[in-house]
Amino acid sequence: MLKKANRIEPGSQQERSLKKHNPWIICTCSRQCYITLITGCYTCEWQIKQEKKSRPGPCCCSWKEKIFFPFLIISFLLSVVLLFVWIETSNEYFGFDWVIFLGTGYWFFWSIVLLSLFGILTAYSSLLVVLAFLLVWEGYELYLHWCHKILILLMILLCSFVLWILCQLWQERWLTAGLSLQIFAPYMHLSGITVMVILSWPVAFYLIHLEEEVRMRRYKMMYDRETAKGCNILTKLRALQVAIGLPFFLILLCLYIVPLGIHSPCIQEEDKLGPKPDFFGHRGAPMLGPENTMMSFEKAVEQGAYGLESDVQLSYDQVPFLMHDNDLRRTTNIRNVQPNASIIHSSFFLWSFLSTLNAGKWFVQSQFKPFYHMKPLSRADREKAENQRIPKLTDLLELAQKEKKFVIFDLNTPPRKHPLRHTYIRHVVSVILASKIEQHLIFWLPSFDRQYVQSRAPGFQQVGQLFSIERLTKENISRINVDYKRLFYKGLKDYKAANININLYVVNEPWLYSLAWCSRIHSVTTDNIQTLSQLNHPYFFMTPGYYMFMWLLMDSVSAVLIFAIFYFHWWRESKKEMFNNSIHTDLRSLSLQQREHGSQDSTNLPIKPSFRVLGNPWALSAFYPALTKSTKKQPGSCHFLVVPKKKSSEPEQVKETIKPLRPSKDDVRQPPPTEKTFEPTWDAPREATLETALPSLKVNKPTISSLEVAQSKTEPEKTSTFESSQQYSFSVFSTISSMFSYELTSKKN
Repeated sequence: MLKKANRIEPGSQQERSLKKHNPWIICTCSRQCYITLITGCYTCEWQIKQEKKSRPGPCCCSWKEKIFFPFLIISFLLSVVLLFVWIETSNEYFGFDWVIFLGTGYWFFWSIVLLSLFGILTAYSSLLVVLAFLLVWEGYELYLHWCHKILILLMILLCSFVLWILCQLWQERWLTAGLSLQIFAPYMHLSGITVMVILSWPVAFYLIHLEEEVRMRRYKMMYDRETAKGCNILTKLRALQVAIGLPFFLILLCLYIVPLGIHSPCIQEEDKLGPKPDFFGHRGAPMLGPENTMMSFEKAVEQGAYGLESDVQLSYDQVPFLMHDNDLRRTTNIRNVQPNASIIHSSFFLWSFLSTLNAGKWFVQSQFKPFYHMKPLSRADREKAENQRIPKLTDLLELAQKEKKFVIFDLNTPPRKHPLRHTYIRHVVSVILASKIEQHLIFWLPSFDRQYVQSRAPGFQQVGQLFSIERLTKENISRINVDYKRLFYKGLKDYKAANININLYVVNEPWLYSLAWCSRIHSVTTDNIQTLSQLNHPYFFMTPGYYMFMWLLMDSVSAVLIFAIFYFHWWRESKKEMFNNSIHTDLRSLSLQQREHGSQDSTNLPIKPSFRVLGNPWALSAFYPALTKSTKKQPGSCHFLVVPKKKSSEPEQVKETIKPLRPSKDDVRQPPPTEKTFEPTWDAPREATLETALPSLKVNKPTISSLEVAQSKTEPEKTSTFESSQQYSFSVFSTISSMFSYELTSKKN
């Protein structure tokens, strides 16, 4: 009848007892799972190979893997560069999506798709690099599966193609990455030191192990004739040490002294920090309402905008209206009203038709949402946005006059065959003057026919572009409107020194606005006015004294930690080496003593010290002759039972012999008279056998000097003492078990 197995509850006494008595089972299973996981992910082979390298060496893989491993590193570096550039240029996501929309006619967050793609590529290549490092750490050879190799080559091609596009068609993105380094450099410096401290542990481990390998091979070369081959291995080991250690310490040294070359506008004294830059609402507040609508401009005024920015087009009947794109596909419902006319330039439509189009329903639809991180609208704002129309320029001027806000706009040139192709500047100036707005509220940006504007409306504030200072002074221009990327070139210090106000466009990210603040920029044009207006202090700002303190503190602490890590690994390896040397010294002394007593004591055989094991002089094997099939006979007057060694997978055969019993005077010891004499009660057959095996002994307790195990010639010389002692213990245990089994059999007979 089968018994029902008891279930071991988690956390019970049985489980704790099992873990206490069998901890190696849990450790072995966990390690096997870990090795299987990293090997399977890297090589796609889910069976652990038994061939494992004993210690780090100059070669950890085949020549094919050596050739392909640099491609893995290149793919990792390219993916990291692309991911960094794309993250830092998040301020340009809307512009990128808009350019794709002009080419495809379909609006989608292509920038987020590329961000996710570069993140996946970086994570994939990083995982393969980490797995390769772990496999080398564990001593397994590297073998990257062919599927991974194909993907790595495709990654290199894709990343190279994207980088080529960025270099040829979008070079200004590199300027954005440079601006991010200006503000993030101090923090990247501190983070880099932390990473180097973490990496110092495996680097120190590997370098110290390589040094130990060099010492071992040098010691071996003293007794080895193949000196040239050993020298080549030592050269490879030294080269590997240099290849690992030299880059590590060079990078660490550069990190220690890099603050001497860091120039960040956000590192300055508190009293030198300029005032907070003003805001121009870019097309209003396009994250709170449909762009270039009255709702959007009203939201910008509510958020405390300094001025309102817009784009002006001219209808075919000479009415200035607000529209950024040349066509009406993206921001109106022209596709539902006149699908065939959706790609026609908006300046060829009459105002009577344009005023009927809806300019807000697209904003509340998720597939046309202009910004990925927009907050959801309230029900009232949603209803208001759905009823927005295309506004005229005069509507914006009325709001600006009412709220006393400045107005700046881009005036787009009408297309060919438009009636105002050559006179649009004068017509728009007439419309502005007819609106009765105060002239100083107008920031005049168009550079065409500027002399007429200055003579007709002298109260307009003239705004230039990145012209030379001499030209700006000649045209009486005291304000410039430039792309924020131009801040990379010396922070526009020459213009600030000439008392020229600077307005940057388009600044949406808080870190970029903080950089403009620290650079003493006067105003910015932004889509994210609701976020930037809440900043009361620039991000990543620190005083030079504080940064100097953090620099010296991090350098000192990291140097101490790295030194301690290297010293710990050196101390641990030295301790192991001292322990091994002491064992070899003890074994040599035992061998010499054994050889010296060999001539006097005929019961001792000269053997190698690492295989000599002293036996118990009162072992029961001394009383039993060779009676089983596994008995090995030795020359002499008597024979002892020896259990043959269990065959292993390795080609090792140890011949176990026990010398014949030839006691001398010193070997026989009388027990003390106070002790009780051992008198075994044996039956007659066994007593006769004993008398046959021991004819010359007539004492109460026989004494055997030692049991010795001889080493076979096929046994490798580097067999450890621990393994030999384990084999001997197993052999003695098997011998005693066989004797007791024989005793039981004889009793039955």
